[in-house]
Amino acid sequence: MTERRGRIADLAWLTSRPLAGLLAALDSDGEEARVSGGAVRDALLGDAPGDVDVATTATPQVVLARAADRGWKTVPTGLAHGTVTVIVDGTPFEVTTLRRDVATDGRRAVVAFTRDWAEDAQRRDLTINGLYLDRSGVVHDHVGGLADLKARRVRFIGSACERIREDYLRILRFFRFHARYAEGAPDPDGLLASVRQREGLVSLSRERVRAELLKLLVARRAAETIAVMAQAGLLAPLIGGAYRLARLDRLTRLDARAPDALLRLAALSQFVSEDAERLRSRLRLSNAEAERLEKIGDMIPALSPDGDEAAARRLLYREGAEAYRDRVRLAWADAGKEPGDWRWAMLLTLPDRWKAPPLPFSAADLFDRGVPPGPRMGRALRAAERAWIAADFPDGATAVAQVLEFALGEVGEL
Repeated sequence: MTERRGRIADLAWLTSRPLAGLLAALDSDGEEARVSGGAVRDALLGDAPGDVDVATTATPQVVLARAADRGWKTVPTGLAHGTVTVIVDGTPFEVTTLRRDVATDGRRAVVAFTRDWAEDAQRRDLTINGLYLDRSGVVHDHVGGLADLKARRVRFIGSACERIREDYLRILRFFRFHARYAEGAPDPDGLLASVRQREGLVSLSRERVRAELLKLLVARRAAETIAVMAQAGLLAPLIGGAYRLARLDRLTRLDARAPDALLRLAALSQFVSEDAERLRSRLRLSNAEAERLEKIGDMIPALSPDGDEAAARRLLYREGAEAYRDRVRLAWADAGKEPGDWRWAMLLTLPDRWKAPPLPFSAADLFDRGVPPGPRMGRALRAAERAWIAADFPDGATAVAQVLEFALGEVGEL
């Protein structure tokens, strides 16, 4: 494909330290260096670039030598694949030598270095990720990414089937980038290739699947894109169970301003408490993530603004503010109410309006009433706390005394 060029209006991030210093060091003495991939795409869309990656004709050894000459710290991130992390003024940059694939197995690639920018671009996944930006602000496009970005279209570079066979994770990346950047239906060639190559998904590490799926779930068009994946038979193998597309769609309307990937995962694929363990195993969730799903559980007891707020206070006390808010948001989505529904909004703000008081009694109070230390004391304390919660957290002396007497009666029956 003939190279096309474009320009980026705002170059302040490109011409300021530390990136400018890195490019100056690598873009000289017979070598070229350009910003590559996502930072170029985002800058063209007017978004602030996130992590900035640099592509260069220089070999890793040359990159390491030039960094050492300037006193920059380096990390040999992936020398076999041509990648060195260079840390300039405390900011890390991944610097990768131009490459071409020699062999791939769907997860890893054997590469050879090249000095051909078009050849390097051809090995990337999507056209909108195959752009380069030089120091003068010129965008170099060898794969049609500029036109696709303008049309809000996500396409594989060259043959979609070949790109996917090089790394099956590209199936998920295709849908994730479609959900974030594209308008309209997914590119038909990319969709068909994803369906045909879907068996390759089982070869991927669960950690890689987790990372891509959670990123997809917070994208602008997450719900409709997930629906396309489900229809194409690509969703169930990822989550290992049934799914709730309508529930996810309703939640995305409620949390559009602050999307929550894990809560959206629960909305999509958690029916009962046991699903939390399945998702932990299937997606290699962290302990904190799995515990959050476990606290959401099966949504029993159900929350509703039509119910007694005392029940909401009891749940808030037992599970904490995060689990309480998670359950309210999911119950709100289940109810199909609009984001502006003030009654649900009030239920959601309960943790801001009410703080559970500390227990107004202790083991000493029960000891004074004749309960000896040991197992019976523990049972009495638990019974007293249950009674205190059921009475809606009273703190008056008379009410507390009644709670303790009730607990003593319970313990006496054990």
